[in-house]
Amino acid sequence: MKIKNILVSQPQPTDIEKSPYGELIRKYNLHLVFRNFFTIEGIPAREFRKDRVNPMDYSAVIMSSKNAVDHYFRMCKEMRIEVPESMKYFCLAESTAYYLQKYVLFRKRKIFHTKDNTCSLLELIRKHKGEKFLLPCSDAMKQDIIEVLEEQKINYTKAVMYRTIINNIEDLKLGEWDMLVFFSPSGIKSLLKNFPNYEQGETFIGAFGSTTAKAVTEAGLKVHVQAPTQAAPSMTTAIDLFLAKELKKK
Repeated sequence: MKIKNILVSQPQPTDIEKSPYGELIRKYNLHLVFRNFFTIEGIPAREFRKDRVNPMDYSAVIMSSKNAVDHYFRMCKEMRIEVPESMKYFCLAESTAYYLQKYVLFRKRKIFHTKDNTCSLLELIRKHKGEKFLLPCSDAMKQDIIEVLEEQKINYTKAVMYRTIINNIEDLKLGEWDMLVFFSPSGIKSLLKNFPNYEQGETFIGAFGSTTAKAVTEAGLKVHVQAPTQAAPSMTTAIDLFLAKELKKK
């Protein structure tokens, strides 16, 4: 089969053998390597306070990613704020909504989610337009959600709680990889910063999330494997289905 070497642009799972990636490696005899294309760094509470944003002034939080979840609760902890049980959460993806269980009890009345669709998220928010929304985000957040919130005149405040640091990956020989897998627009940004003259050629690209897929196409590249979808809710499932299809072409 043509695809044997896959580079995943995120940290390696703690126990790769027991992870879905381990299953892929065994099933298709893959050479699969993880390399973090960028690093997420939390902004200290003392620096965040300069923006004069108090998380407790808001009745609802818009969670665009798992990073947003982690850093929202980290910031509240650093600021010695106890998040009330009445707080409502609006999540861009189902996986983010379930990830919230790490911090709060999952209750349908206060946790809402879409299937990674900004327009669907807006519909949910509009049904609760009386809420005052906080949007935890990074300094490199894509503008899609912000533009939609602005257009619909939603009462929200952007709160930059973490920043994206582009890693040096110039040592990678990208031509050796049959597939590159991305989970964030920041991964694409890192790719282009480290390799400004990058040409995709016959390399396959996997993208998790609509904003990541959009970043790929905006960079003039082509997405071959995309998740989440109804058939492939995870990136590993999407890769599995794609490789199985490629095998049948032999």
